[in-house]
Amino acid sequence: MDLDALAARLRESAALNPPLGYKVLFELEGLGELWWDGRESPALVETTAGEEPDCVLKLSAENAEKLLAGTLDPTMAFMMGKLKVEGSKGVAMKVASLLGD
Repeated sequence: MDLDALAARLRESAALNPPLGYKVLFELEGLGELWWDGRESPALVETTAGEEPDCVLKLSAENAEKLLAGTLDPTMAFMMGKLKVEGSKGVAMKVASLLGD
C-alpha cells in the first residue's frame, strides 16, 4: 500500500471518531510521513509537513497498514517494539483507542 492509500485509510478512521485534539506524525519506515491534525473537524491528514507534532509514532509501512486495518493491536505493537512513540504517551494512547475501535 502506498502513502496516499494509507492517508485515505487514516482519514476514514479519523472521520468515524470525535476530534483527537492533537497533532500526530506517523513516520513510516521506507515510505514517508503522514501528518494527522486532529484539532480540525474533519481531521486533516496530509503527506506533507505540518506544525510541530504532539506525538510521533514510528513504525513500518506494513505495520501501519495492519494497524489501520485493525489486525494489529496498537498496545501490542508498542510492547513488541513494532511501534515506537516519541512525545506525549497520553496522545499515543488516545490514538490507540481511536484506531482500536
